[in-house]
Amino acid sequence: MARGIGICAVVVGHVWTRGDLRDAMYSFHMPLFFLLSGLLSRPHPVGSFTRRQLIGQMRPYAAFLALLILIDQIVEPMKGGWPIFHSWPDDLLPILLGGSWLRGPYTIFWFVPCLMAGRILFNLASSRWSDPLDWRWGYIILPMLLLAYGLGQVTQISPLGLLTVPMAFLLLWAGAIWPHIRWRRWWVVPLGALALAGLAGFVPTLNMKAGDYGWPVLSMGSAVATSLLIFRLSALIAPYVAPLATIGRASLVIMYLHVAIIHYGAPYLGKVWLLMLALLVPFAAYHLLRAWPPARRIFL
Repeated sequence: MARGIGICAVVVGHVWTRGDLRDAMYSFHMPLFFLLSGLLSRPHPVGSFTRRQLIGQMRPYAAFLALLILIDQIVEPMKGGWPIFHSWPDDLLPILLGGSWLRGPYTIFWFVPCLMAGRILFNLASSRWSDPLDWRWGYIILPMLLLAYGLGQVTQISPLGLLTVPMAFLLLWAGAIWPHIRWRRWWVVPLGALALAGLAGFVPTLNMKAGDYGWPVLSMGSAVATSLLIFRLSALIAPYVAPLATIGRASLVIMYLHVAIIHYGAPYLGKVWLLMLALLVPFAAYHLLRAWPPARRIFL
């Protein structure tokens, strides 16, 4: 359910590219996915987990990236323009570097390598200290916090999205803590106030791809508060809003494909139509890929 809400927020934030609605979505939508991954994490043997992550995440990454590059080579000349990558073989290097070198329909491709690297590092630590409340996590958390904000201040260059890995690590840890904490109903008040600070623009919004985390601790704290409230809301509405869970299961395919649909459709369609297509077309693609075993092995 929470993934469904989160991916809808991601698409909204890419359809409305400026203004209060965009800033509200950016205030929490990417941290939510890192927190969810941490919430669902368990310690695994380091070697096998690392291999599974590299193969299981980078194979679909490469497949979707190659597919979208091929589509761009066809669509842009039909529109009378140049493909984004048209200087071969020179363009191979920025494609391999990914992250901040990818723009237009590929701009979201920083997320999966960043999440993968963060999960590998987090598993390395959690295989040593399985309890995220163990005081020894302090040896890692404070340096990671300083590294995350320090790197974001000095550069926006991010090969494969790796600039954001320190902050991703912190969010994975915060997500792993959440199941160990008993929910109190009165928490809605402080969490709601903190969430509202980000959603209403009282604190600067986030751009995690560029290492821009707004005001130190406070902007990211607002993102965490919003995400935790969404987790709680998801549990309450789960019996009544099943389509959100269905969308959530397709979230990774939506993540890869929605920006391309927005990129090519923006000159011709209104924003509401773009939003619907950017959700429904990747959703349909997800089910087609699941139904065909060779495609499922490559893309999922």
